Amino acid sequence: MILSIENILTSEELTFITNCLDTAEFVDGKTTAGWHARLVKHNTQLNAQAPDTKDLKGLVTKALLRHPLLQIAALPKAIHSILFSRYDTGMSYGSHVDNALMGKEFLRSDISLTLFLTAPSSYGGGELVIENVEEERSFKLEAGSAIIYPSSSLHRVEPVTEGVRLVAIAWVQSLVRDPSDREILFDLDTVRRSIFHNQGKTTEFDLLSKSYSNLLRKWADV
Repeated sequence: MILSIENILTSEELTFITNCLDTAEFVDGKTTAGWHARLVKHNTQLNAQAPDTKDLKGLVTKALLRHPLLQIAALPKAIHSILFSRYDTGMSYGSHVDNALMGKEFLRSDISLTLFLTAPSSYGGGELVIENVEEERSFKLEAGSAIIYPSSSLHRVEPVTEGVRLVAIAWVQSLVRDPSDREILFDLDTVRRSIFHNQGKTTEFDLLSKSYSNLLRKWADV
């Protein structure tokens, strides 16, 4: 499932992050890429040792965890490996798949997430393209919005032709690792919430809640 999620960040949070990144030290992005991705990765990333890095990661994590749509779609067990990436004019990231396990704790990457930090009108190119057998889907979202998609997907970032593209990248280890199972749970949860909103706690709501809970109990990896 590929899902765009609006308003992850407030305008104040977005301003704070971009102001910090304006004066921060960025380093070659190849340092965090797998051995094959290094061949096609041409961007820079916030220095992990920079003074504001820990606070910025904490702010993004908090914003992601509080968003209800992200919660029901991703069912996060852990949000990890957050990076702040910068693409200046001419930079890109060729077709690649994200590493299955990340960090010293070997956290699984079930879901990849790109949080856009600059307005799409402020830079040319730089679209995130998610590839599959039948088609490619291109995304260039408003600042403060995010796209989530299965980490098993091939994807790329098109060359930036003008301006600067700033994004935060993160990965989710989900309570439910199978993407088709997560989609079933997402659909059920969406419907039962709609019923509750429109009709209250009905028999239909109770039956959907029972099925949702029992499937989550069956599929959850805790």
